[in-house]
Formats: sequence, structure tokens, C-alpha cells
Amino acid sequence: MALICSISNEVPEHPCVSPVSNHVYERRLIEKYIAENGTDPVNNQPLSEEQLIDIKGARIGNGHGNGSPGKSGSVGGGGSGVGNSVAHPIRPKPPSATSIPAILKALQDEWDAVMLHSFTLRQQLQTTRQELSHALYQHDAACRVIARLTKEVTAAREALATLKPQAGLIVPQAVPSAQPNVAGAGEAMDLGELAGMTPEIIQKLQDKATVLTTERKKRGKTVPEELVKPEELSKYRQVASHVGLHSASIPGILALDLCPSDTNKILTGGADKNVIVFDKSSEQILATLKGHTKKVTSVVFHPSQELVFSASPDATIRIWSVPNASCVQVVRAHEGSVTGLSLHATGDYLLSSSDDQYWAFSDIQTGRVLTKVTDESSGCALTCAQFHPDGLIFGTGTMDSQIKIWDLKERTNVANFPGHSGPITSIAFSENGYYLATAADDSSVKLWDLRKLKNFKTLQLDNNFEVKSLIFDQSGTYLALGGTDVQIYICKQWTEILHFTEHSGLTTGVAFGHHAKFIASTGMDRSLKFYSL
Repeated sequence: MALICSISNEVPEHPCVSPVSNHVYERRLIEKYIAENGTDPVNNQPLSEEQLIDIKGARIGNGHGNGSPGKSGSVGGGGSGVGNSVAHPIRPKPPSATSIPAILKALQDEWDAVMLHSFTLRQQLQTTRQELSHALYQHDAACRVIARLTKEVTAAREALATLKPQAGLIVPQAVPSAQPNVAGAGEAMDLGELAGMTPEIIQKLQDKATVLTTERKKRGKTVPEELVKPEELSKYRQVASHVGLHSASIPGILALDLCPSDTNKILTGGADKNVIVFDKSSEQILATLKGHTKKVTSVVFHPSQELVFSASPDATIRIWSVPNASCVQVVRAHEGSVTGLSLHATGDYLLSSSDDQYWAFSDIQTGRVLTKVTDESSGCALTCAQFHPDGLIFGTGTMDSQIKIWDLKERTNVANFPGHSGPITSIAFSENGYYLATAADDSSVKLWDLRKLKNFKTLQLDNNFEVKSLIFDQSGTYLALGGTDVQIYICKQWTEILHFTEHSGLTTGVAFGHHAKFIASTGMDRSLKFYSL
């Protein structure tokens, strides 16, 4: 008879018996089982490898020995009657190898197992998909929460910046006007530290705009009697030219402004980094203001105080005291060249533009930047900036030919005027409140109606004509442009009534005297010229 392993149900190669259950096992299998469980697999009684008993002579011979006839051969005995025992019996063939039905059954069982495994995999895939979907929803929700929290943090910071000046947490230290211009004097803040637009400031802007609008409606019905008539203006000729204001080694006057309260006082900015205050009536230089480290590209006169403002590609705006010829504040609102400067009608705030893509609104008393904004959708350098006469809106020009109108209180872009080609070089609002003139590197000047938000007139100039400066007179009757030369137009008819070609270089600035009694212009030929009867 053959021994059968109680674990594998096959004939063992190395049989052994367990004294605990008296069952036969393949030694390899029972050793593995004992190592994992420490018990007999039949009755689960404790069992160790040392207790296993090997079985020798696993089969009983079927032949007769050489001993006495009639006696069967002994098992492992000492006599010579041992039969033909087999030490390594041949394993019987499995049933699957003996019949076709068994083979078919084995194949069916295998197919069923494969299908069951496939079903299990599909279930696991579905579960994984659900878990992934849930994880994606959680990620999306987390992103929304982060965005909301970021927005709330930004709002909280703005509110904190607004509350700090009110609470007295920040006390700006203005530099005394008698103090000489020291590097860094009057520096009020670092970039990124904004004071914020308080409700008091916004109300102040609104009140001023209301007063100005009312005055403009009354004034707009009649033209001032003192204003020079077009037929007289057309007879203007050059009456004076001054070339000694700025350095001859670095020629060029780049900016011009006249004092609104006394147009005999002329302000110029030069390529020699200096700002000059000149008196037309006495023909004397009142002040030479030095401090910028690069050329001066924008200058503005304060209407009622003896202050002037200048901007430069050195990324600073300087506020100067004319009597003391000293810098009283340095406003560092930008990281790039300051390209435009405009004073608010209240006389308390400055608007500036820069090629760092931002415009800034600053307090001239403290030198603090109240707000700083960029149009993230366009991401383009700003080339100029100008307040509307009411002060609640302003315009900026960009390198990509756009004119953008901004609401100051909301700090939002409310209108865009496309149509030019090339960088915008100058913009000017008319005193009537609803005309806007713009110029670009396309040899044209466009007139826009702010009420209808459309271009109603285009002044097409000669080919390659450059326009660097645009300005309306104080009554809104005349428009002057300076560039390749100086041209004066009468508004409404938009016809040219005067043309000057006296500058040997490019005209960089043009301005009207009080009631257009004279016209001033500056150029790259380092000259300041006056025109009148």
C-alpha cells in the first residue's frame, strides 16, 4: 500500500508521522506548517519538528524472500526476506491527465477563477475611481477655501493699512523745508507699504469734484472776455528765447510747466538732471533744484504753495521747496522709471505712472503712497498719466497703444480707448470736462468725447511727425501740441491757427500763459521760447 500525505493528498517523497495525530505528512510541508503555526494540522495540538518520526521502507514488498517458504517478507527486518520495496515511489498521475471530462472540468474551473478575478479587479477599479473622484472634489474645495482666505487676508491688510493712520499707529515724519537736500531725505515708505485710501480722503475728493463741476457748468457757458481772440493768436511770433537755463554739455529740456496762479513762473526739467524755476518777467532763474540721479522727464507746479514736483527714470518723485531750493520729500512709489506726473485739483495728492506697469496715488504732505494699482489683464508699461479736471477720474497711456480711463475712488479701469498705433506719448483733458486729446507715435492726435466714450475727431499730421506734448488752455478754447514743431488748434472747429518751427530740435513741451496772453515751448535744443504779439 502507498502512504498519502494528509496535507497534499499525494504520495510523499520524504514521509514522516506525527505522534500527536498519528497522520503521515510530507516532511517539507509539515515543517513549513509547524514553523508558521506550531501545531499539528489535523487536531491543532502542539507539535515540534523534533517530535516527527521519519518512515523508512515506505512500501511492503510483494515478492517472496529467500527464507522459509510460506513466510512473508519482513519490513526492514534483519533477514534476507525483504521484498522489492521502493524507497522513492513514482507519483501516480493526477486525474486531470487521465480523462477528457476531467480536463474540461479543470479548464472550466480555471475559467471560473479567471472570471472571478476579473470581477474582483473591476470592483477594485470602481472603488479606486470613487476614491480618486472624492480626492479631486476635496482638492477643488481646498483650492476654493484657500482663494477665499487669500482674498479675506488681502481685504484685512487693506483695512489695516486704512486704519493705521487713523489710529495714529504711523506718524509720518516730514522733513523740515529748511533742511538741505540729503540723499534719502523725506523718504516716507518702502515699496509695498501702502497707507490706503481712507473714507476721509475719498470724501475730500468727492467734495472737491462737486465744487469744480458746479463751477465748470457756470463758467462753460461763456468764454472769458480776457481770453485772446483767435485772430489775435494767429499773429503770435517768437518774442524771446533763453538757452542758458540748463547745462550745455548735456543738451535738452524734457519737461515744461507753468504756475497756474502766476504763469510768469516757468518750471523746466532737463537732461542734465536739474529742475529750474524761471521768472519770465524778470528773466531770472529763481531756483536750481539738484538731486535726481537721472534726467528729469516730468515737472508740475503747485497752484497755491511754493512747491514743485519732478519725476525721473531714477524711479523717484521729488517734492521741492522753491524758496529754500531744497528737496522736502522723496516719494518712492515705483520700481521703474516714472513716466508721468499729475497734481490733483485739491493740491494735496500726486498721480504718477511708471514703466513698472503701476500707477500710484501719493500724499504730498507725508510722501506716503496711498494706493498703487496695475492692470493685470494687459501687463504693459505706462507712458503718461493725467487727472481729469474734476479729479475723480484720470487717464493713462500705455506702450501698447491703449488709453485707459480709471475711477480713482474705486481704483478700477472704467473705459479703454483703442485706435492709436505705437506707444502713447501724451494725453490732455480739456477744462470743459468732456474732451480728451491723445497722441502716439503714429503722427496723429485723436479727440475723444468722454460722455459718449468715442473718438469724434482725428488730426492727421505729416508723415513722421512726432507729438511729445499736448495741452489745452485754461478755458478749453485752444489746443497746443509740441513735437516736430509747435501747432495751435482752435477747439470745436479743430482747425490749425498757428504754427511755429523755431526750435532746431524736437519740441518737448508747450504751455499757455494766463488767458493765452503768451505761449511757451521747450525743446531738445536746450531753449525756452516765448511767443506773443
